[in-house]
Amino acid sequence: MSLALTKAAWDHPPTAVGYKRLVTRRLGWVLSLGGPPLIALACIGRIPHAGTCFALMTMLVFPYLPWVVIAYFRRLRVAAVLQAYPWREWRCRHPVRPPGSPATIVIPFGDDFTATFRIIPFPVILAALDGDHPDRIWFAGDPRFGGVVSPVGGHYPVRVVPHTPRREECGGEGFGLARRVGLVRASGKATRT
Repeated sequence: MSLALTKAAWDHPPTAVGYKRLVTRRLGWVLSLGGPPLIALACIGRIPHAGTCFALMTMLVFPYLPWVVIAYFRRLRVAAVLQAYPWREWRCRHPVRPPGSPATIVIPFGDDFTATFRIIPFPVILAALDGDHPDRIWFAGDPRFGGVVSPVGGHYPVRVVPHTPRREECGGEGFGLARRVGLVRASGKATRT
């Protein structure tokens, strides 16, 4: 196993700055999708064709707005993981993915356990952000249930979940902490958002 870099990932200053950028980015998504329809709704009766604009924007935005709102509130899970788990540096692979498939990262946690994680809620090409260390990644969380990854340096925290859902034994070492921060349900199944 690799050595912990700090007591908690949150204690690393670039991580806190990266998390603030994550919050700003997700709030921007919510405002960019939710703001224009609300403005058009407020203009109905005052500006010609505002009702038509509102209807068109609603049809275009409605399928995506719930996802960005959920992503905005799920950022709290990222913060909980960063405050509970330390960063650990691991070797990793970024498998080439066909268009339309989820972005994944493969981390060999030991000789007998290699985990494949999906990057959620929206794919991020972490290999492009890694710079000098494309074969290394920082991971905070429980390898069985997922957590948060970042390029080396902790400046771009991103939530990851197991690529293939599986159910683990309830209880045991680390289960209580993973449950408290929202990585796993009481049933032993990893959370997917």
